[in-house]
This record gives sequence, C-alpha cells and structure tokens, in this order.
Amino acid sequence: MKTNYLISNKYKPLGWVMFTLGIIGGVALMITDYDTDWLQLKVLSIYSGESILSNDTGFFRIVENSIVDEIVSLFIILGGLVVGFSKEKIEDEFIYKLRKDSLVWALLFNYAILVLAIIFIYDFTFFDVLVFNMFTPLIFFIIRFNFLKLKTARHEE
Repeated sequence: MKTNYLISNKYKPLGWVMFTLGIIGGVALMITDYDTDWLQLKVLSIYSGESILSNDTGFFRIVENSIVDEIVSLFIILGGLVVGFSKEKIEDEFIYKLRKDSLVWALLFNYAILVLAIIFIYDFTFFDVLVFNMFTPLIFFIIRFNFLKLKTARHEE
C-alpha cells in the first residue's frame, strides 16, 4: 500500500511526547484561565487590537505577549499530526482502512459535537468550545485509530 502522506515510524515517540506535553500544558492553562505571565516576549502580530472596530488596531505590530499558549497549541497540533500520520511498523491495507475510517469518524463526530454546541452553548463558553474544536479532530482520530488497533490486536490473540 503506497501512502505518500505518512511519515516514518521512528518519529512517533517524539510525537507522543509532544502531544502529551501539549495536552498536559493545555489542561494546566485551562485550569489557570489562560492567565500566565511566563515567557513574555515581544512578538510580531499580523493584526493587533481588542476588536476589529476599535481605534487602537493595526497590522504588523510588535506586541508583548506570553507565548505559552502558542507553544502548547503547537505541541498538541504538531505532536498529534506526527502521532496520527506516522507509519505503523506493519503498514498494510487493513491499517490503511482503519486510519481512513477513524479519520472520517473523527470528523463526523467532531462536527456533530460542534453543531450541538452551536445550538445549545452561548456567550464566552462557546468561544472555549471553538478553542477546543481546533484540537478535537486530531484527538478523536488518535483515540479512535489506536482503540481500533488495540481491539483488532486482542481479537487476533
């Protein structure tokens, strides 16, 4: 089975470390209401301002910002992509089917949850749902794919 989009299996442990650290960091940030002064740096902002309509806005500005949430987000996304799209030791048609089915399932499940959130969740809580929604397709995919792999491995024993 030729799969050009998969990366080498040797990167999977690094992906798991990044993904796990990102999830732990994300939970820690959520517990502290995303309020951290750690790692304050001056960074380039493509667009800066409280809102699009405020007077103190502009493009390409240098702003001071804690980059902890950006690092955590990148760890979750990059680690999740490496974990989810690394080859298995034995990459055959069955694994390809599990991967494809898990990806489709994760997207459908994710958007079903998003539709329910749109209907039933309001105000700034909905914004939290949108933040989580950046990561949930990858998380659902990784959980489902690994669950199906484990389930089939147990049936073969």
